[in-house]
Amino acid sequence: MTPVIEVDQLNLAYGDFHAVKDLTFHVGRGELYALLGTNGAGKTSTLEIVEGHRAPTSGTVRVFGESPADRRAVRPRMGIMLQESGFTPDLTVRESVALIGNLTERTDNVDRVLGVVDLGGKAGTKVSQLSGGEKRRLDFATAVYGSPELIFLDEPTTGLDIQSRDALWDAVDKLREDGATIVLTTHYLEEAQQRADRVGLMHQGAFHREGTVSELTRALPSTIRFGLPDRAPAPPLHAVRGSDGVFLVETFGLQKDLHTLLGWALDHAVELQDLQAGPTRLDDVFRAISA
Repeated sequence: MTPVIEVDQLNLAYGDFHAVKDLTFHVGRGELYALLGTNGAGKTSTLEIVEGHRAPTSGTVRVFGESPADRRAVRPRMGIMLQESGFTPDLTVRESVALIGNLTERTDNVDRVLGVVDLGGKAGTKVSQLSGGEKRRLDFATAVYGSPELIFLDEPTTGLDIQSRDALWDAVDKLREDGATIVLTTHYLEEAQQRADRVGLMHQGAFHREGTVSELTRALPSTIRFGLPDRAPAPPLHAVRGSDGVFLVETFGLQKDLHTLLGWALDHAVELQDLQAGPTRLDDVFRAISA
């Protein structure tokens, strides 16, 4: 099956500065692909090209098999949630959603969409009177209007409370069940870890790593953290004690080393205080980029 997004040897240069360097990746139909990166990594420039807002210096980009510059062919099948959409403050919520629908040439029922994002009670409210979280939900509403096949979510949960975040992700899950493809950028790495099928991790214009969350995290050791009471014997594993008194063990054999530690604690009647053990998380992979 042809990927929804195909990027091959993409380059973008501003004079002597290369924002994107020989980037190649694809996004399959129905996939949730997280494009992450350090500040200035080039992810925003990459997405602007894929979305059809910017021309590349060189390389090939195809969306639904077409050039994203062909807006008539691509734009009606695509929804975009920007970090800030810049709605006209004097328009109402209903008018704003309807306007985006007209501009994108997608058809939908405005009331249905407002119900999806829990803004039905704000339909007649002017954008200028919305809270920050309500404006983010309005951004999401305009992105999913017409149930597009491909949806870009740029920092979708910034400014949302926990209930609104959960509701947004429930709506995304429903869109995926209906076959939508999602491209996510976020600084909330736990969201990418929990939801992404694959992650592209950019640094200095190129991919630092790409793969599933499991593939990325396996490259770094798992960790065991614990505290010990005063006068406890030395632990049986190589552990580094931090300034807070917490011991840290890094290991590629988590199960074996955890079994050793627990057996030692039982044999010596030692209480392991605040014991934590688990695989490396995506944020640890992120921190290791420039380490």
